[in-house]
Amino acid sequence: MRKIDLLFAEYAESHQNHTNKIIHWICIPLIFLSILGFISLIPVPHIFIKFYGYISIASLIAIVLVSLFYFRLSWKIALLMILIMFIFEFIIFHINVSFRPNSWIIFLVIFVLSWIGQFYGHKIEGKKPSFLKDLQFLLVGPIWLLSFILKNWNIKY
Repeated sequence: MRKIDLLFAEYAESHQNHTNKIIHWICIPLIFLSILGFISLIPVPHIFIKFYGYISIASLIAIVLVSLFYFRLSWKIALLMILIMFIFEFIIFHINVSFRPNSWIIFLVIFVLSWIGQFYGHKIEGKKPSFLKDLQFLLVGPIWLLSFILKNWNIKY
């Protein structure tokens, strides 16, 4: 069995409850977005991309590092996650422009409320979050959700 399938199987063990799954569909992308949002606020140079906006060097480094983890598991999932991360960065750019210098508050509220939702979902589930056992599951959660979309589209990852 491939490593990605083993990770998904282990992750799925603590994500069986329907309500917990719905909460994860909402909260995991929001947590991912908020973390990228915090990274975008690191005071480093930003690059301007025409028709896109600005993206920070710190964000690009984070995207590369996360993508390396995903490429080790599946090139298809990695490419899709790169696309998703750049879509999130586009949203983050507009949040930063609209709410600067207070955009960090938006990211903090999203982050805290989403984690409260996650822990509530696991309380319903009756099982601890997977990342408490292994931190790599913080990166597995987003692609676990993406795997369901790919399965619905009959795309093998």
